[in-house]
Amino acid sequence: MSAGIEHEDLFRQVYAANFERILVYALRRVAQPEDAADVVAEVFLVAWRRRDIPPEPETRLWLYGVARRVLANHHRGTLRRERLGDRLRHRLRGGPPVDPGSQVPDRLAVRSALARLGELDREVLMLTFWEGLEPREIATVLRVSPAVVRTRLSRARTRLREILRDEPEPAGHALDVMAVRIPEEGR
Repeated sequence: MSAGIEHEDLFRQVYAANFERILVYALRRVAQPEDAADVVAEVFLVAWRRRDIPPEPETRLWLYGVARRVLANHHRGTLRRERLGDRLRHRLRGGPPVDPGSQVPDRLAVRSALARLGELDREVLMLTFWEGLEPREIATVLRVSPAVVRTRLSRARTRLREILRDEPEPAGHALDVMAVRIPEEGR
């Protein structure tokens, strides 16, 4: 009998002998039955991946230990989601976030001009002005050096101004759309 088949047989035995106990354990520790099902699935996924499941009678105790750690991760994740929800609700009390490009009537001219730029120049401009990133941060995102970002940014600004000046109708304050930054969160 191959090792894969032996492992599968052992897993089936462990699952059959312990599923109900692990499910009850999880149900007693979470608010929703669906969460218990997720916890049990994760516990048995860990057991499936592990090639050296402890022999009986330690198997059940080991599974309880795995379930305890999975539940701890589950509770941390729930807390993170609740905190994120609270932060989002707090931010949205002042109204939904506004796209900086929608704040000026020249949005279409700017978007058209951006589309005429090369992909890297366009991305450098948008990461700088709309996302509020610094050149060193943009360099990390784009996997180029900060010097390349600074050079690209300078050239892209110049090219964008030229494109907007060449538009048939004056762009007015179209460049202002590039200067509007998103407020930083929690810094």
